[in-house]
Order: sequence, then structure tokens, then C-alpha cells
Amino acid sequence: MTTLFGDHPATAPLEDCEVQFLDTTLRDGEQAPGISLSPDEKADIALALDDANVAVIEAGSACTGAGERETISRVTDLGLDARVTSFARGVKNDIDLALDCDVDGVNLVVPASDRHVEEKLDTTHESVVEKTVDLVEYAKDHGLWVEVLGEDGSRADIEFLEELMGAAMDAGADRICAPDTVGHATPDRMLDIYSRLSELGPTSTHTHDDLGLAVTNTLVAVAAGADLVHGTINGIGERAGNVAIEEVAIALDHGYGVETLDTEKLYDLGQLVSSSTGVPLAPNKAVVGENAFTHESGIHTDGTLKDDAMYEPYPPEKVGRERRLVLGKHAGRAGVEAALSEHDIEVTDDELAEVVSRVKALGDRGKRITDADLLTIAEEVQGREYDRRVELVDLTAASGSGTPTASVRLTVDGEERVASGTGSGPVDAAIAAVRSALGAAANAQLESYHVDAITGGTDAVVTVEVEMSRGDRTVTVAASDSDITTASVRAMVDALDRLLADEETPVLADD
Repeated sequence: MTTLFGDHPATAPLEDCEVQFLDTTLRDGEQAPGISLSPDEKADIALALDDANVAVIEAGSACTGAGERETISRVTDLGLDARVTSFARGVKNDIDLALDCDVDGVNLVVPASDRHVEEKLDTTHESVVEKTVDLVEYAKDHGLWVEVLGEDGSRADIEFLEELMGAAMDAGADRICAPDTVGHATPDRMLDIYSRLSELGPTSTHTHDDLGLAVTNTLVAVAAGADLVHGTINGIGERAGNVAIEEVAIALDHGYGVETLDTEKLYDLGQLVSSSTGVPLAPNKAVVGENAFTHESGIHTDGTLKDDAMYEPYPPEKVGRERRLVLGKHAGRAGVEAALSEHDIEVTDDELAEVVSRVKALGDRGKRITDADLLTIAEEVQGREYDRRVELVDLTAASGSGTPTASVRLTVDGEERVASGTGSGPVDAAIAAVRSALGAAANAQLESYHVDAITGGTDAVVTVEVEMSRGDRTVTVAASDSDITTASVRAMVDALDRLLADEETPVLADD
């Protein structure tokens, strides 16, 4: 049995814990600078959270305004299995506004530290306790599930925190929480707080990552008795963010065998929240980052090909991912040969050695080697001719106050085709035009789209890398240009060309 802090009497074996999640992506996560979620986006995220078996969804703050209340009501109307709550300050009107949204409960936040009691609200400890009791009783009388959070609890006097949370439980609160509001706490502080609060009743933990300790502090709180973890998808939130739900979920699952939610839904959740918020995922982000299950090093690639678990703590399928072997200056023979075999290319030992040499040389120049690069190298080494089936001849795109439009001229199997399209932006419109020109042949799935500026200034050159799949084939292609629309369309057309290369069926005009 594994315990944190050894045999400390305040901790329990994590294997014996039952833990659920309260997701606050739609409330605390949205409070990160620059994030504003539409009602549709919040509804989509809430549905995905519910599908992943998240127990509680904090849909927003009803006190924010009419627009926020409309959004919360949108979530409560979805008929979710998850409990839907609203953040509420320590005033009755906030509870009334939450009731108007037909939520299941409230996350009632009251001051706990001296900073918040005396400096922020200019009140007294006695008044806070009395008011908290009144608010809990009022909310319970109106049929709400109530969680009381002592704001800035990690910096509160522990005796007052116990008094405040104890009074809340006595008044009928369903659970209590001492948020680490500013990411101040260290693990020993969390152990002290939660070993004492968990004696009072059901306890939640709410941590921030300002010291990089959010996951550790959460696990300590759980070991000390907390059974509901507040967090956000991808760890978005104020300042350094909240604890990342996906990281806690996989740490409990892999490290201690504690099942909390459907981990296979974590990657899709991460992608959904990233695209909805506009906050990209760092490549080295645990669980959902691009590099989490990507291998380039020759030693690692060779080991992974021999044994999936050689250089991975858990299989990527556990979190809805796939393993990727990429090529660069660290590539080895085994990795290059495996990549070639995915495209049904057989090489001799001498040819493989030459392909590996060229791949490394390209990687040494700082180039990320895509499937298209590898295929081109293999063709050159083997002296094979490659006849393009689809090629971009001309592209025109326009956007402004009206609907973005684009037109393309392609050659397809030697035949010229012209088509136009509209979209939400020039790139979207241009891709619509390409799909129109190719018809059914363009029925490929865009798996990923990544943009990098590779020079500075207003005339920056950008590189667009796309991953596209058609049937059981997948290909990555990159294209660079000073115009992002041109780079995007070139990359997509080149990817479609590679996907169609092995198909004998003509790309007919009326496909």
C-alpha cells in the first residue's frame, strides 16, 4: 500500500480512496485573461464533461450578469447526469440568481483568511461565521446542494477555518472546502488543513498551480481525506491556472488504481477546451500535449517498437491518444524503417542507410521531417518518379467586412479545375474551394492543423503543418509562405495529393 508522507497518521492509502471531480472550466477557467466562452461552447464542453462522468459541473457565476445566467440556464437545460452548480458570493442575492437558473446547487464562497475578512470585507470573524450559517440555511431551505468554500483557506488561521467550516456543516452544508486561492500552499500545509477539515464532514480540494504544486497538493489533500477535486481541463484558470483534471485523473488511475472518470475521453476534452478557449496546449503538457506520446530519439523509438511500455508510463489509449514516431536528427534505422513501412515502402539495407542519413541531415538544419519529406527522400534514394495527381496553380482569397471568399485553380490528373468557396475566414474559404474542386476525392479528415511563425516582423514567413487521413492512411505535410492562407492551402493540397497517390481511381470532375 502506498501512502504519502510515509506512515503519517493523517494520511490514508490512496488505493482506498473514492474520488470524484468538480469541473470549474466554465467558471474559474473562463476567468483566465482573454477567455470568453459562448453559450454554445459552454454547452458543448458541459456535454463532453458529462460524457466523461465528471460528477459536478460549475457552470458559471449567476451574479455576473444576465448573459451569464442565460448561459448557465443553457447548461441546466441539457439534462445532464452531472450536478450543475453556480458560484455564489456570500450574499443572498447571489443564491437567488442561482435559483433563477435552475441549478442543482451553489458553491458558496465566504472569506476565511484575515486578509479577506478584515482587509477585503472589513468585517469580523464572528460576523463571517454568523452570516455563513444564515446563507447555508437559506440555500438549503430552497432545496439546493451546498458546498461552502473558505476563500484563501490555505492562508487562514487553522482554528478559525475549523470553526467556520464546522459551523457550515452544522447548518446543513453538504460539503466544505479550503481553496488554495493564490497557489500559496505547500504539501505539508495541505496535509495539516485537510487532515483536520475531513474530520468535520465531506471535504473538497481546490488548488492553483502558482508554485507548480497543484497536482501534488491535490494528492496530499485526497490522502488526508478530501473526496471531491476541483479542477479545470488543461489546467486553465487565473494566473498559473487551476489543477489540471486530466493530470490528477491519470495520476490517481496509474499511480494508485483509483478510478475517477472515463480517462479515454481526456484527450478529446483537452482538444475541445483548447479550441473553444483559444489557449493552445504546450507540446510538453502531460497527458494531452503533442509530445506526450511522441518519440524521435533513435534509442527511444527502437525500444518502443520492441515494447510499447519501454518509454511510456501508461498506454496512450488510456487517455484517448495514439502513439507517434516522428523523424528528426535523432532518428535511427528502426524508426525510419517503421515510418516507411506505414506507407508500404520497402527498402534495402543500403537504401535505408541513405534515407536515415538524409533525414538526419535535414533534422540538423532544424527541419521537422513530415511524411511528405520522408516520401520524397525515399523516392530520390530509390530513383522513383513521383507523378503528382493534384497541384495548386493559383489561389485568390478576400476578406473584410463581408463574407470571406476564395477561388482556386488546380490541376487534377492533368485536367484544370476552378472552384470557389466561402467560409468563416480566408483559410476556411480557400479550403472550401479546394474541396469543391476535388469533390469526393477531398473527403479526407483534417486531423490536426498547426501554424508556426519562423521569422519575425510584419513580413514573417509562416509554416503550416497539417495531418490528414483518408481511409486507413494518414500523412503529415508542411508548407511555408508569407501568407498563411497560401501556406495552408498548399499544405492541404499536398496532403491530399499524397493520400490519392496510391489510388488508381480517377479523380472525376463530377465526384
